[in-house]
Amino acid sequence: MKPLDAKPNLRNQQRVDVSSAITLEKPGGCQFQCEIANLSRTGAMIECDAQTAKALIPNMVPPAPKNPVQLTARFQVPVIPAQPVTVVAESNVVYIRRIARDQFHIGLQFRSFEGNGFVYIDQYIGKLFDESRQN
Repeated sequence: MKPLDAKPNLRNQQRVDVSSAITLEKPGGCQFQCEIANLSRTGAMIECDAQTAKALIPNMVPPAPKNPVQLTARFQVPVIPAQPVTVVAESNVVYIRRIARDQFHIGLQFRSFEGNGFVYIDQYIGKLFDESRQN
């Protein structure tokens, strides 16, 4: 029997589990509230219900690499505990997976950031990794 290959890390970055609100905006301006399930320096996995997934991804068809679904992601990271900063990232949807009857995971790949968005994510993820090593 041939052994199964390990699932590749689609983002080639370490991921941290995060439970945080995120706003996803389509190019036409429609906004949707979702939840971040995990975060890396290059993308995020988002949890949403079926209605939101259908609104974000036309026909619920996984996006083709050369024809991505583009979204603007807005979320906060607590770089300084008393003062969270807002990250705005232009993103591509790279996958959609049904997890339960009314729960979907949507994979986002960040394309570009406004201002210091990448620096804020990098600092936040670094801080979470440092905390996990101390425990």
